[in-house]
Order: sequence, then structure tokens, then C-alpha cells
Amino acid sequence: MSTAMNFGSKSFKPRPPDKGSFPLDHFGECKAFKEKYMKCLRENGSDNSLCRHESKEYLECRMDRQLMAREPLEKLGFKDLMEEKVESENQKV
Repeated sequence: MSTAMNFGSKSFKPRPPDKGSFPLDHFGECKAFKEKYMKCLRENGSDNSLCRHESKEYLECRMDRQLMAREPLEKLGFKDLMEEKVESENQKV
């Protein structure tokens, strides 16, 4: 008697990621930002919540150089950092 089961009617169909693919940084255009972010992660025990400013700068670099699609930073989870920037600019006035 065979113990193998046949699930032949179902097949796996891969789907692309929600945001699509994006080019790698072959020329190192954002390498300094990436290194700053990675250093922050190492210094903070991989707690990315302490490195959000560095993460934001890295993503801005990638968007500025068309290495990823432009997205509002608020949509990428940086709304609170954008509000801090507006508040600090208002205090300067």
C-alpha cells in the first residue's frame, strides 16, 4: 500500500511582490546611506525602530535616483517623522 498522497489538482502559482521589482544599486549611488543605516542597526542590536531616520534617508536616496518607485514617505511608514520635520520648521519661523 502506498502512503504517498496525491494533491495533483492544486498547483502553486507564484505572484509578483505588491510593490514590484526594483533595480539593485549596481553603482553604489546610495551606498553611504545604506552603510549608515547598517551601522545604526549594529550599534542598536538590530532594533530598526531606533534607525528610522537612517532608513528614511536611504529610501529617499533610492527614490531620488530612480532605484525604486517614488512613494509618499507617509505611505512607507514615516508619517511621524514628516510631522516632526514640519514642527521643527515652524519653530524656526
